[in-house]
Amino acid sequence: MSTITVPTTTQTKPSGLYRLAARRDPEQRTIVRVGEATFGGGEPTIIAGPCAVENREQTLASALAVRAAGGQLLRGGAFKPRTSPYSFQGLGEEGLAILAEARELTGLPIVTEALEPDQIPIVARYADMIQIGARNMANFPLLRRAGQSGRPILLKRGMSATVEEWLMAAEYILAEGNPNVVLCERGIRSFDPLLRFTLDLNAVPLVRELSHLPIIVDPSHGTGRRSLVRQMSIAAIAAGSDGLIIEMHPDRDAALCDGDQSITPEELTEIVTATRVVGAALSPVWAA
Repeated sequence: MSTITVPTTTQTKPSGLYRLAARRDPEQRTIVRVGEATFGGGEPTIIAGPCAVENREQTLASALAVRAAGGQLLRGGAFKPRTSPYSFQGLGEEGLAILAEARELTGLPIVTEALEPDQIPIVARYADMIQIGARNMANFPLLRRAGQSGRPILLKRGMSATVEEWLMAAEYILAEGNPNVVLCERGIRSFDPLLRFTLDLNAVPLVRELSHLPIIVDPSHGTGRRSLVRQMSIAAIAAGSDGLIIEMHPDRDAALCDGDQSITPEELTEIVTATRVVGAALSPVWAA
């Protein structure tokens, strides 16, 4: 497990703004462990599952499909931040209990989102890793509370955030004594209406240059189109990503949210296989 040492001098370089997240040595790379899974350890780590926990049957079926495909962690939202107040908002603690049952069934650690500081304790009680979503990247009270949770944190980049702002958000978590932060590039807002967001793969090698923290990519939100998820998953690993978080639904056309960007269990198996091949082929490049 990583440890944090606060520098005794103030830096004048930009990295002084995120002094704990900054990479200070070419060999410095943090490895974050979540159950049996590792982020930053070499082989791509795959998180997959539905956007939301809709019911017990859907979630357990998803968990079994993720395990069969070779995924290492299960994702699923119990608390959902939705643009419309009339959209499905998640099942709350009932959803967390279903996720815990899925973990018991499959052995997969679970990743789920907390939306408010007061939700951190209950999410930490059930989850193996707490997600801070793009809409909350700059919710500083939430970041501080997450840093105090004792759980690894998956920090998504805000849809209009610079890389520097993203790393400073990670700094809030690190400054609370929690070294286990995984960054997630999930696309930024641009002008193209054919895509939900623009997946900024420039950020992957840039973050590896600037920070020791592991970084993964979300090709589902980054494109918003299920037809592009496989190609962008492979591209993300080629760019140096430590893993992926992918939306997969056993009946995606009936999904209560984000069905347009969700893939099938069969497609997930193809992606896991392809990204492992690419990761193995390029690992000497990234290890150099």
